[in-house]
Amino acid sequence: MSALQTLPSQLGSVQLSGFSRGFQGNNVLDAIDLDIPSGQFVALLGESGCGKTTLLRALAGLDAHAQSAGVARVQGNVSVLFQDSRLLPWLSVIDNLTLGLTHEQATAAAQALLNDVGLGDKAQAWPATLSGGQKQRAALARSLLREPHVLLADEPFGALDALTRMRMHLLLRRLVERVRPTVILVTHDVDESLLLADRILVLKDGKIAQDHALDLPHPRRSDHPAFMQLRSTLLGSLGVETAIT
Repeated sequence: MSALQTLPSQLGSVQLSGFSRGFQGNNVLDAIDLDIPSGQFVALLGESGCGKTTLLRALAGLDAHAQSAGVARVQGNVSVLFQDSRLLPWLSVIDNLTLGLTHEQATAAAQALLNDVGLGDKAQAWPATLSGGQKQRAALARSLLREPHVLLADEPFGALDALTRMRMHLLLRRLVERVRPTVILVTHDVDESLLLADRILVLKDGKIAQDHALDLPHPRRSDHPAFMQLRSTLLGSLGVETAIT
């Protein structure tokens, strides 16, 4: 039997112990042991189909029909940021943010977050009138409005153009430094992981194949020797023989 547990102490920490998950008899995750302390920003890399999203969805308490073994513990509130914004088209932006919230201060807090992400004037707009980057900023604000102890982000910038992605990187890092949730970011982008994360995990064949700590100050420079060296290592682990610098 498996268990997804939310515990009151050490809010924001994540632990997996011998955790496996599969579908229709095929194991996607294979006896993973992992300990993520509260407040750490972790990037999860790996080739397509290696189990990154499966791991994230397991921590989010999704895919209850999956076959699982071992234990996954997520301590505190969890919020998920998906690749698409998943804004409901029939609700205004601010109503999307506050959907399901009942406390009296939700609207004021939502407006403050919209201001933070540069959408203060879009509170009453319909999602269809927003650009892709604006929708993802609204989705980020919605996730943070829940005051998560753990933020699970599944390639949230994958569909954005390069300039919008760079702006979202800066925005996410700034908000995370202020709010201090634990973040697990699934990405295919090595540079994205190096620019944002404190720790980078490489998932291969359902196991954690590499675990790298990255102790570089923000904002980071891609020409820093430690950045370049780890970039080459990570690209090699993903099957890219020559790193382009």
